[in-house]
Amino acid sequence: METAEFLETLDREGKLLAAAAEAAGTDAEVPTCPGWQVRDLLWHTGTVHRWAAGFVADGHTAPRPLGDPPELDGAELVAWYRDSHRLLVDTLAAAPDDLDCWTFHPAPCPSPLAFWTRRQAHETTVHRYDAEAARGGTPSPVAPGFAMDGIDELLRGFHARSRSRLRSEEPRVLRVRAVATGPEAAADAVWTVRLTAEPPVTVRTADGVAEAELSGPADQLYLALWNRTAVPTATGDPALATLWRERSGI
Repeated sequence: METAEFLETLDREGKLLAAAAEAAGTDAEVPTCPGWQVRDLLWHTGTVHRWAAGFVADGHTAPRPLGDPPELDGAELVAWYRDSHRLLVDTLAAAPDDLDCWTFHPAPCPSPLAFWTRRQAHETTVHRYDAEAARGGTPSPVAPGFAMDGIDELLRGFHARSRSRLRSEEPRVLRVRAVATGPEAAADAVWTVRLTAEPPVTVRTADGVAEAELSGPADQLYLALWNRTAVPTATGDPALATLWRERSGI
């Protein structure tokens, strides 16, 4: 996917998130994030949007902490979230292609601008799903190609970092297979995740023998691997599916 496509997705998903949060109300429980209410979801996502926009706007080349959430609630909090989302989208749209700023995981990406646009598109999509879960009703769809990209970012980005808890004292091999379900996704996408006592090493191939496989339609598997829904299909050693469920949280 191109950076412009990620930006369009980010724009759309943030608007859907705000609409779902407004419909649910800030007191509503978020079933996909135990212990959170919609206000927590808005505080978190809006703060992350402003944090990301700061790196892009100011060209920060070193990490810095998230800001504090606002002391707002109800309609004022929803409006603050909309402003945060708009700030992020406008900042990314105005940024130069040769932007230099800090990024935080090694998933393949052509530039810091592409990194932040992609990362925030996925951040917002997952939390949009959370807001819609709080609202109830049918959730908005996730495009298969975008879902495959998000699985790749999760496996080869987040779980390549030293802080990943997805480890095994005994070497294990897990396969992840996103099944193509529409014209946008012409072929299945397959990853092989090698687990050891160190951070996982993931390649986008199906080489070798895997002890278990997590699979399903790309959009469903995307949400499942972010622990929002159950994995559609798990075959092989069930201990590896349990390991993912218990230790893959970001």
